[in-house]
Amino acid sequence: MRACEASLRRLGTDYIDIYHMHGFDALTPVEETLRALDDLVRSGKVRYIGCSNFSGWHLMKSLAIAEKYGLPRHVAHQAYYSLAGREYEWELMPLAIDQKVGTIVWSPLAQGRLTGKVRRNQPAPQDSRVRVTSETNQSGDNEIIYRIVDVLDEIAAENGKTLSQIALNWLLQRPTVSSLIFGARNETQLRENLDAVGWNLTAEQVEKLDAASAVTPIYPYWHQRGFAERNPFPTR
Repeated sequence: MRACEASLRRLGTDYIDIYHMHGFDALTPVEETLRALDDLVRSGKVRYIGCSNFSGWHLMKSLAIAEKYGLPRHVAHQAYYSLAGREYEWELMPLAIDQKVGTIVWSPLAQGRLTGKVRRNQPAPQDSRVRVTSETNQSGDNEIIYRIVDVLDEIAAENGKTLSQIALNWLLQRPTVSSLIFGARNETQLRENLDAVGWNLTAEQVEKLDAASAVTPIYPYWHQRGFAERNPFPTR
């Protein structure tokens, strides 16, 4: 509680709209974690709670315990999702649809790899984040990136938009996605990314991007797709 109060003082506010846990704590009982968050909500210092980087069972267990004991439930989930990394769709998206949990996407441009900086036979700029391996190893391998960028180029020529705007707009049309978190180094990048709203890709363009970024899911998700009549894919 004291740490929260100190944070609020530094922010110059009496409360925050949503408080996110940055990751799941497997060493602390979920009940204990949710009761601590409940104290913050009841005190008026926090309006809603959310989580970040939870697996499906982490989030579902937390929601179930919240319902069982009348504790605050996570209303939002910060998750990694982009054309370069669509694993979010395998379990977390269906869960979010079923449980009505909004998604706030982080790294929607895959650390800049969807901006056109990564191309076949072309080195990335020296000052680009894509050169930092630790920040890009969660994205698709380079061949997948090249394939996606080829389609982004094609759609950019059709729409008069930048590759970044197209990649962000694709995300904004996905189920459960409420908002995006992106980093901009300067005002130009910020304004460019903000122009990803106010228009929509066509259904045909979305299908092209879906196909270019598709990968075979891991088990049990590839098995479940054999029963599409019972387990329809969320984005179809």
